Amino acid sequence: MALSGKQFPIAAGEHRATIAEVGASLREYTFAGEPVVAGYREDELMPACDGAVLVPWPNRVRRGQYTFAGQIYQLPVSGPVIGHALHGLAVYERWFEVERTPSSVTLGIDLVPQPGWPFEVRVEVAYAMDATSGLTITASAVNTGSVAAPFGAGFHSYFSLRGHPLTDAVVQVPAARRLVVDDRQIPVADRPVAGTFDLRAGRKLGVDRFDDGFTELTYVDGRGTARVSTPSGGAEIWFDEAYRCVTVFTIEDLVRGIPAVAIEPQTCVPNAYNSGDGLIVLRPGDTWTGSYGIAPLS
Repeated sequence: MALSGKQFPIAAGEHRATIAEVGASLREYTFAGEPVVAGYREDELMPACDGAVLVPWPNRVRRGQYTFAGQIYQLPVSGPVIGHALHGLAVYERWFEVERTPSSVTLGIDLVPQPGWPFEVRVEVAYAMDATSGLTITASAVNTGSVAAPFGAGFHSYFSLRGHPLTDAVVQVPAARRLVVDDRQIPVADRPVAGTFDLRAGRKLGVDRFDDGFTELTYVDGRGTARVSTPSGGAEIWFDEAYRCVTVFTIEDLVRGIPAVAIEPQTCVPNAYNSGDGLIVLRPGDTWTGSYGIAPLS
């Protein structure tokens, strides 16, 4: 079996995507043969969480430690360089097929009780392709256990620069504030965007590089919209109001020397398990859902 597991291709019109079993990852997405996301091969190990679903938390939990309902928990530390628990419990797990059509697939995972996270939540993610509007990704979660559970969600797609370097990319994010972090990349404050960090009108990267969270997002008719574009096209990313934070991450070499820009919609800020900023508490039987989408720019 391929390193990314079973493959679930979906298509509508000139839109094509493949979802991988491991991580329920958006492994590839093309429009009219041109890449929309910066994907990877099915026989490659998913690079840098490319396209993965981030549950039951996105981004970081400081040193893997948090307190919930009066109890102190220790998660496995999965980021050895900075020593935090990164991107949840489902990135390198196999998801199961729930439902499938030629233009859509739903994958699910049961997050089981384990050291540092003794809760029970089922998560499902539906990928649906439309010949006009592109790809819509709808996530849902339900607490199947007997106690309340902390929860957060996010997505980690990298967008193709169509053969251009990072210097040529233009990034647009509808955010009025950015997170200020300490030397271990944990938020300690937020500030109004200004200068380099103001991406609301679109900003050419040039020499600037990002690993930054943004909040106070603007929504129009219930949706926020971000973009990554180059002289050869790009992608538009929309997200509903379930997502209150966006992380922008630039990388010079995602895989095989290919640069990319990640636009990551997230329900909460990094370290929300400690700060509570955006943290969702699912009581037994509670459900959560959120949607975001991707469309090509020509």
